[in-house]
Amino acid sequence: MPIKLPADLPAFDVLSREGVMVMSEELAARQDIRPLRIGLLNLMPKKIQTENQFARLIGATPLQIDLQLIRMTEHQTKNTAADHMEAFYRPFQDVKEERFDGLIITGAPIEHLEFEEVTYWDELVEVMNWTQTNVHSTFGVCWGGMAMINHFHGVKKHSLPEKAFGCFRHLNRAPGSPYLRGFSDDCIIPVSRWTEMRQDEIDAVPALRTLLSSDEVGPCLVEDPDHRALYIFNHFEYDSDTLKQEYDRDVAGGAPIRVPLNYYPDDDPSRTPLNRWRSHAHLLYGNWINEIYQSTPYDPLQIGR
Repeated sequence: MPIKLPADLPAFDVLSREGVMVMSEELAARQDIRPLRIGLLNLMPKKIQTENQFARLIGATPLQIDLQLIRMTEHQTKNTAADHMEAFYRPFQDVKEERFDGLIITGAPIEHLEFEEVTYWDELVEVMNWTQTNVHSTFGVCWGGMAMINHFHGVKKHSLPEKAFGCFRHLNRAPGSPYLRGFSDDCIIPVSRWTEMRQDEIDAVPALRTLLSSDEVGPCLVEDPDHRALYIFNHFEYDSDTLKQEYDRDVAGGAPIRVPLNYYPDDDPSRTPLNRWRSHAHLLYGNWINEIYQSTPYDPLQIGR
């Protein structure tokens, strides 16, 4: 089954060209099936790039997905055209009476700020609390995952002396987890952050279970069954050239940045990077979608109850 997207959303053409099954809203309405409603609370500045990345992953399952794009109500983006935001996004305050089978909360380039210093923190707290009554399963990504694990469990984020930047090998700590079905014993995951969550502080919370972690860059994927949530601090969703874009941007701006580790062949930025994480990315998000499908109520009004 395909992912249902507006026919004029840029991701519709991008994914169609890649061979991902997509379906217009008009065609989907003719199918006698309840699609899974997945919300994407997009906090990233490059909205369209992030839409493409997550739509690609959740659209690769045999289920029909109704992707809903959500933004913070008062925060105005400076990097995406206003007409795109107006056409495809709804503010959280307009959707909070609705129910969703799944919600993805993305990262945001605001790691240097304390959580409470973020201009939209109060509304994000409202969103996180809302997930407990109106969302069946929530996936917090990078800063979004850090915000959730901090809000629900008080686990702190810590600044790093230098940016964790590159592709790092992660160990499968829970081979029996349904979220890691089909995973190898280890896998490569892109990492790009100035902060970290610490394993000992996560282990101190009995309700949390670490599924993937790295000896070099720490915990990565954490399950929080009590809040029907997953937290991932790294970037399975990244395109092949996303780290390159970040590196080139910092070099052009004169920012102190080293070549991302284990990304370019022989760590040579003149060479084309290889994607070594795509298959595990599809496995993880496909497993998440499958777990939602297996457990979400057929009647959306029963979600959260």
